[in-house]
Amino acid sequence: MSAPAFAAADWGTSSFRIWLLDGIGTVLAERRSDEGMVSAGTAGFATILDKHLGEMGAAGDLPVIICGMAGARQGWVEAPYVTLPARLDDMIAGAVAVPGLARDVRILPGLAQRDADAPDVMRGEETQLAGIAPLFASGHQLVCMPGTHSKWVEARDGAVTGFRTWLTGELFSILSKQSILRHSLGDAPAAAMPGDAVFRDACSQALAEGGDVGNGLFRIRAATLLQNLKSDDAAAKLSGLLIGGEIASARRTFKAVDGKAILVASGGLGLLYRAALDLAGLTVLSADADEAVRAGLFEAARRLGWTTRSAT
Repeated sequence: MSAPAFAAADWGTSSFRIWLLDGIGTVLAERRSDEGMVSAGTAGFATILDKHLGEMGAAGDLPVIICGMAGARQGWVEAPYVTLPARLDDMIAGAVAVPGLARDVRILPGLAQRDADAPDVMRGEETQLAGIAPLFASGHQLVCMPGTHSKWVEARDGAVTGFRTWLTGELFSILSKQSILRHSLGDAPAAAMPGDAVFRDACSQALAEGGDVGNGLFRIRAATLLQNLKSDDAAAKLSGLLIGGEIASARRTFKAVDGKAILVASGGLGLLYRAALDLAGLTVLSADADEAVRAGLFEAARRLGWTTRSAT
């Protein structure tokens, strides 16, 4: 088995993932936890990082490349946003070194759209974009990146030229737990499935109505009272309306670049978005989000010269 060349970490608001990678990007070890930026602010970023590296048997001088909220203003060390338009070189050149450590730790910056009419920011997703850079190296491309805060990114000939954020995942959480719809969804509704007729019908409805889902959302409650809508179907309907509404809005915003989209997602959420994008009539090229973030971190490490580092 080859020796690790570096460690790569994706540090989110509420989650933490770290991998040991060798010089060609093979995963040698992996750890995941809920020690995101919020927890790390109390426990200490260096303490959490060293704990996981130690448990994976990493050498004390093994370098680490990090993306995500560790570089936020409230994170470990702020990595200032790179302003659009931005290329892969710009993002990697903006990496910030964490001072005062025995090992070399670099944090990648996020991206900022400093448009007076459409300000927007991202942290973490830019590294996924770095990992799929060959897919938008030429031409005019549109990238869909689902999540708590879904990102839709426009790229031209390898440069990120614009993006928008939709609060789709966060809205689902708030509406299902804190709004009147909580009575319809119950405490533990099953996750929607891409082939579910209720999900597909709701998604098609939102697409047909151009993303105006306000009345459709209340109809979930009305259908519970008048038509005995079950909690699992209510959850599927809510998912379909929100995802369909997001896609309808994004399609209008970006004019559905040539009717195509690159979908960067993993797991069940990726399957739901793939089904919804198909319903919207878009031609979809899929990329796995976990693989994309590792590939982006690997590319950053390669450009830092770490992938050829000899084991000590």
